[in-house]
Amino acid sequence: MASAVAASVSRRIVASVIALLLVVAGFWASWGAAQHVVFPTGRTHGELLVQRCEGSRCSGPLASARDGADVWMRRSVGVKKGARIAVVVKPGSRQAVRSGVAGFFTAFMPLGGALLLASIVLAGGMLNRRLAWITSGAGVALLTAAFVAVSA
Repeated sequence: MASAVAASVSRRIVASVIALLLVVAGFWASWGAAQHVVFPTGRTHGELLVQRCEGSRCSGPLASARDGADVWMRRSVGVKKGARIAVVVKPGSRQAVRSGVAGFFTAFMPLGGALLLASIVLAGGMLNRRLAWITSGAGVALLTAAFVAVSA
């Protein structure tokens, strides 16, 4: 009896640690781009006129820059040649990230995926189905909002 209780408690602790690790890793992966969208003060803003898309990058001139400097951003579903996209330029680089609502949700997509993975661990390891449904619902909502924001 005592060994069954100890196994159950240890399973729940391990599952909690793994789920927490997944969510923290998802937030950490998201924060690289999200920090520029969430705290844009003091950064270069503008519209990227997409002229070239090669491989995983799209580039073009930044409309607000005095010299019309070329910047690049990671290619995503909503980026097409000729599009004008509101961006924030990362300090000290030529890399831009999408700004506004679409940029916010796109930046946090890794967190949405991490929430979906964590929900599986919560359901299987902790046997806490309610928390798993809430976590997966948050992940699906975040990913759906990103898709809708980029498509609009």
